[in-house]
Amino acid sequence: QVQLVESGGGLVQPGGSLRLSCRASVSEDIFRDSDMDWYRQAPGKQREEFASISTSNKTTFAGAVKGRFSITRDNSKNTVYLQMNDLKPEDTGVYYCRLMRINLWGLGTQVTVSS
Repeated sequence: QVQLVESGGGLVQPGGSLRLSCRASVSEDIFRDSDMDWYRQAPGKQREEFASISTSNKTTFAGAVKGRFSITRDNSKNTVYLQMNDLKPEDTGVYYCRLMRINLWGLGTQVTVSS
């Protein structure tokens, strides 16, 4: 079954870190040849893109997370990782990844930053 599965979310205190994973159940060729991006949806707000990684490992980040978040990908595992450091309460939300080539979305993982 073709799907994306995010994992690694949870409850963390402000200033803490989390590492999210996004694993794609697609062929290696499709994963390798696709840019990947991350979205998040805060309570009561629209889903917004905040980070991406290209097939050549070029990364881009929204201003709100630049310098705190990083992305890597492991094509041998069909997986993208989102390292989130210095988390803030405003980072709370459901985090989704997307495999851009075929517009495949995961179901999301909840991240809550609270003391």
